[in-house]
Parts: sequence; structure tokens; C-alpha cells
Amino acid sequence: CLSGLGFSIPPEILSNAELEATTEVTDEWIVSRTGIRTRHILSPDMTGTELALNAAEEALRRSGHAVDSVTHILYCTCTPDSACPSAACTLAGKLNLPGCMAVDLNAACAGFVYGIELADALVTRNPSARVLLVAAEALSHRCNYSDPSTAVLFGDGAGAVIVTGKDAPAAPGSGPRGEIVDVMLGSDGTKRGLLLISGGFSASPYKLGDTVGPEYFIRMQGGAVFKHAVRYMSDYCLELLERNGMKAADVDVFIPHQANLRIIDAVGSRLGIEPGKVFLNVQKYGNTSAASIPIALAEAVDSGFIKPGMRVLMTSFGGGLTVGAALLRF
Repeated sequence: CLSGLGFSIPPEILSNAELEATTEVTDEWIVSRTGIRTRHILSPDMTGTELALNAAEEALRRSGHAVDSVTHILYCTCTPDSACPSAACTLAGKLNLPGCMAVDLNAACAGFVYGIELADALVTRNPSARVLLVAAEALSHRCNYSDPSTAVLFGDGAGAVIVTGKDAPAAPGSGPRGEIVDVMLGSDGTKRGLLLISGGFSASPYKLGDTVGPEYFIRMQGGAVFKHAVRYMSDYCLELLERNGMKAADVDVFIPHQANLRIIDAVGSRLGIEPGKVFLNVQKYGNTSAASIPIALAEAVDSGFIKPGMRVLMTSFGGGLTVGAALLRF
């Protein structure tokens, strides 16, 4: 079960108007192609784990579980504070949880959906486990703000949730809980070159004094990514629904990865999901990668968009290439 959804967004807002000065594209151009109007970004001295800590503490408070009851931390990110220690260990230290298992999970934008499957497996093996599943990104620290194809898309944020076994009793005062019905995951590493952040790692190492080049920042072949994202997310959703005896009409709420409004519209159209069932916040936050779906899920619950008894379909697609779909019931 999922409980205690929490999220954290940095206070600084980067508007389309501000991006016009560095990218030479207009607000109208950005909105017409992406649907994004603003995105929130970290200040240079802030880290992704600071957002993760805020989201984790909110998730724990809302779930009614004590911090020291956490047995596992799964931290989904492609922009960790450092290669070592892991972001998960850094977060465990900030939470003063020296005994729990803590590990990073990098499936790019599909990270949270991947994390749901792994968290569910952990609590299935050990029904008393209490998993803190966090997704947090500091994408602005890896954005080249002179490149309009990527600079206009990405923002920073974090989302978190507590995952417990199906038979675990709800904590006193906890909010709505979501049952994990089914998850379907996949990847296509043959297309790994379509979306990259490579500079500074072992395949693109730097020596002391080297100048940071474009390989350090997000690079993307946007047209190809768009095509594969629409196809993969649609196909995985359709197969997931079919194996659970459902059709698109049976879905009450659809939460796709908030990457780009055109992608969201194309996937919804291919699935035949009514626009009124699609939850959107891409216009406010842009693409927050792995944090996208947990932020949207938390906002959908908080706003009443998701109500008890509803069936929620989620899907995401990211660099790797990675893809996933998940079915929840609240």
C-alpha cells in the first residue's frame, strides 16, 4: 500500500519570460510546444537531497509512521548529489536512520514507477518492512540554459511515499491509502543515445582543470524521444490494462509523466482516455523527471482529483530508454 504522499518544490520560479533572454525563444513558442509556463529551480547552493528530506518528512507525517520505523530507503534520481555516497545514504543520514537499507535507483524519468515495483517486492518478501520511496531531481544543475531544446523543459522537485504490506494496518491519523494492483516495466538500451547526461562520469571523465563541455549537461534528440515516448507509454498502458481485465474506460484518473503537454495529449488520445480524467501540472513545474509522477499523485490526492475507490493509471518514460506503467486503487 502507498500512504503519506508528500512533495517539495524549491521556491525559486523560472518563468518563460526569463528564459527568453538566454534561449532566444518566446513564451508563446514554449507554451505552444510544451504547455510549460513556469518551472521551479534550486538555488546554486541547494541540493536535491534537501528537497528529498522535505518530501520524506511530509510523507512520514501524513502516513502517521515514525521516522525510526523506516526499514528501507529507495531513492530514485538521475541527478544525485554525488556519485558516492549515494543520495539514499545522504538522506538516511539527514533522517538519522543509520540502520536501514538505503540505495539509489536510476531509471531517469521512469524512476518512481520502477521504485513502486521494487518497494512492493520488498514488502512482499518482508510484510513488516516500511519502505520510504523518494524521487528527487536537481535537473537545473545539469541544464544548459543556452540550449532551448532542453532548457525550457526541466525543473526541480521531489516526491515521497511510504510503502507497506497489503495487510499492514493503517497508522492512526494517516490519509488515503493506495493499493498497488500491478506494475509493468521495461527498457530499450539500444536507444540509450537519445537522452544523455554523460560528462564527469567514467565514460566521459574530466581531469583537474578541464573545461566543462556540453556533455556535462542534458542532451536530447527531442523528435525521436517524443515518438518513442508516445509509443512506449501507450503500449505499456494498454498491455497492463488488458492483463488486469480492464479497458481505458475503466480508468478513473490518468497520471502520465509530466514531460510535455503534447506527449501527454498524444498518449491520452491513443489510449482513448477522456481529457477530464487526465491530471496535469506540467504547466507549473515542467519536467521534474523521476519526481514528476509522485508530485502529481500527491497533488491529485490533495485536491480531491483522486477520491476513495478510484482506479489510477500512471505511466512514465525516460532516458535509458526506460518505461513503466502502474495501476493503483485508492
